[in-house]
Amino acid sequence: MFALRRWWNRHALRSGLVFLAVGSAVILRQTNGFVLSEAYHWITRPLQPGISREARLESSYVSELQQRLVELESQNRSLRELVEYEDAQSGVGIPAAVIGRSADHWWQQAILNRGSRDGVKPGYVVTGPGGLVGRIVAVSPSTSRVLLVSDPTSRVGAKVSRSRIMGYVRGQSNNRLVMEFFDKSPDVKAGDVVVTSSYSRLFPRDIPIGRIESLDLTKSPAPEATIQLTSPLPVLEWVVIHPFEASETVDDPLAPNSDSGRNPARP
Repeated sequence: MFALRRWWNRHALRSGLVFLAVGSAVILRQTNGFVLSEAYHWITRPLQPGISREARLESSYVSELQQRLVELESQNRSLRELVEYEDAQSGVGIPAAVIGRSADHWWQQAILNRGSRDGVKPGYVVTGPGGLVGRIVAVSPSTSRVLLVSDPTSRVGAKVSRSRIMGYVRGQSNNRLVMEFFDKSPDVKAGDVVVTSSYSRLFPRDIPIGRIESLDLTKSPAPEATIQLTSPLPVLEWVVIHPFEASETVDDPLAPNSDSGRNPARP
């Protein structure tokens, strides 16, 4: 009798283990191991260093909100600067956002969200915080394209505010311009402010361009200076478009390498 009871207990235990194994396999198959994984993490959570899964998710969510807040604050700051800049300008201006720049032509052109429907025309002048940005060269009904002052093909008549020395600036595909002087011995120095001159046919006078960063007075055929732009072209987001018609009556001075019998280029 005792032997029969032992056999029965052993048989029941074996059947129970088989049933438990089969049941566990079915559950794992249906849940793809999720239940086992969660159970494992719940049991071992007190032994695991660091923060929990819920804490990680919460931290990620807070980080996202903080990044969104930083971006909104940056946009608001840019808008405030644009409004303050526009209020400080004389005459009528058309505010516009920079909506396109090609990586291959980052320093050459930019696309604005204002076009002929807004009254924009080719030849209009574009400025931004810091000063000169460029001029409109093409217009569609809803957009316009700006030739930036940093474009190597850009030429702008310029003068040094302190000494009134004249010259012109050309782009170098970066945030530096080169100014070539008409005078062979110009009265200029590092730190001098450079603005557009009355000899510039494509731009109105006295728009800030930048400051002289370095000089090469031995440069031939004309002395040169490196100008650091005051307009933040690398991160430009907002600008103001100003109506302007190119002058056809301005007489330009001759550059040092120009012959007296030739008509000089008129930037």
